[in-house]
Amino acid sequence: MSVAGKSIWVPPEKRKVDIVFQDYALFPHMTVYENVAFGLRNLGKNEVRRRIRESLELVGLSGMEERYPHELSSGQQQRVAIARSLASEPEVILLDEPFSNLDVDLRKKIRTDIRKMLSEAGITAIFVTHDQEGGLFMADRTGVMREGRLKQVGTPEAVFHMPATTFVAQFVGIADFIEGRVENGVIVTILGEFGAEGSFSEGDIVKVLIRPDFIDIEENKDGEGVIVERVFQGVHHLYTILLPSGETVRCLQHHDILLPLKARVRMKLRHSHRPLCFLDEPNIRSTGKNFRLNLINFLYFYL
Repeated sequence: MSVAGKSIWVPPEKRKVDIVFQDYALFPHMTVYENVAFGLRNLGKNEVRRRIRESLELVGLSGMEERYPHELSSGQQQRVAIARSLASEPEVILLDEPFSNLDVDLRKKIRTDIRKMLSEAGITAIFVTHDQEGGLFMADRTGVMREGRLKQVGTPEAVFHMPATTFVAQFVGIADFIEGRVENGVIVTILGEFGAEGSFSEGDIVKVLIRPDFIDIEENKDGEGVIVERVFQGVHHLYTILLPSGETVRCLQHHDILLPLKARVRMKLRHSHRPLCFLDEPNIRSTGKNFRLNLINFLYFYL
């Protein structure tokens, strides 16, 4: 959809682009019904009623049409803002932290409903968020931005499992790095040796990406690591392990594995994971450059 260029100029109000603001931007003197109807002035009354009814049902606000913004909770106000954008049936919708004021259960329900609705309607969306779980869930394509520049764009799976830079790796999910050295064609680390993928020179020093689910630990008095922190996360404990080199790695273990602080542990890499290595900033394994653009396109980025 072209809206501006050498031979085309579409006025902003006719571009069929809508936005959901983080701070709602509701009109305080208008009811919920009037706020949602604000962008539907050129439609017939029956069509306006239909769109308002459907959009309010989607966000769970049916029956609140006559309330004013000050009579709503912050989460309800946010939902009115979402309903207002959806009612205009835009071709592109910009979502600026749209779920930030919703409780966890409602956030999950609304984002699922909105993703389904946008997919069925063929509406492209750009979703700006710092909620990694929400960004990875919503997106067909995910972008990570730093200092005004996109560092990587790809499927959520590609960005998480094949980060292009150490910054992307650290920003998306939990990431630690240990030092490795190329010796006789393999990467030698304190956690063991593994095959090197990519072009390396003998003696190269690389950063090896370790995510919490990459390693297993067991208590052992001769172990190379020491537990310095344990965080209970419900299903798992997140352990922080201090290595002899002074580096630390984090490790997820099932909640029924309870190891004491200051215990020495032996660590090993799980066979199902092949750690990524970085020479300076770029990832030495190819992340791929061509990704299919689906009907929904959410851009998740860091500011």
